[in-house]
Amino acid sequence: MKRSPTARSQPDRPLILAHRGANRLAPENTLPAFEAAAALGADGVEIDVQYSSDGKLVVFHNLTLEATTDGQGRVSAHTLAELRSLDAGKHFGPSFAGVRIPTLDEVLDLLASRLIINIELKVPDVSSSTLGVDVAASVRAHGMAGQVIISSFNPFALRRARRAGPEIECALLIAPDLPAWMRWGVTRRYSRAVALHPEASMVDATYAARARKLGLPLCPWTVNDEAEMRRLITLGVGAIITDVPDKLAALL
Repeated sequence: MKRSPTARSQPDRPLILAHRGANRLAPENTLPAFEAAAALGADGVEIDVQYSSDGKLVVFHNLTLEATTDGQGRVSAHTLAELRSLDAGKHFGPSFAGVRIPTLDEVLDLLASRLIINIELKVPDVSSSTLGVDVAASVRAHGMAGQVIISSFNPFALRRARRAGPEIECALLIAPDLPAWMRWGVTRRYSRAVALHPEASMVDATYAARARKLGLPLCPWTVNDEAEMRRLITLGVGAIITDVPDKLAALL
């Protein structure tokens, strides 16, 4: 039987995390994209979770529906039933017509004992600050704490997730356009994150050495260039988020 994956099951090389699934082969953040990621050799997937208007956990990246479904308006303005009635596949190609927006529970069921799942909390406002608590509860209910990483740019949501599921790895997302005080020190300590997910251009030898000294695994995003992949591998990052998991798998 294949051993169940964990967030740190491949210490000898970076983990390959497919960004929103294999989003170049199937509609992003859908069950077909996650299946495709597994087929391409990814260790895991990076997904996005937010609330429907009735408080259900749905897997969707944008705050609005127009770009990847036949719906309109904000995701959070629609009930789960309304979201499930939308087509989230035909924009990608006719063969994916009828693909639906998945719930977090569906994704956890699909990938249990198969892939690592990096769950990004989409927390646009204070009303979503409990998202990490509900995500942690769902992960624990599935018995998948060791298979999941919860990440967010929002240190308040991440701190709540950490409290709700202390055995689940939590990672702080970092971007170069964030205020300096949010990029490291105080924000990371407040969030209680045990890993960092910086935008790839932020990671150099000094950054990597500092993270290593603090015992913080690095998972840069979103890396599609082979030369950049090689650079980050040389720096010893723990994982890489990419749109081309097959390219990274071939390189490794």
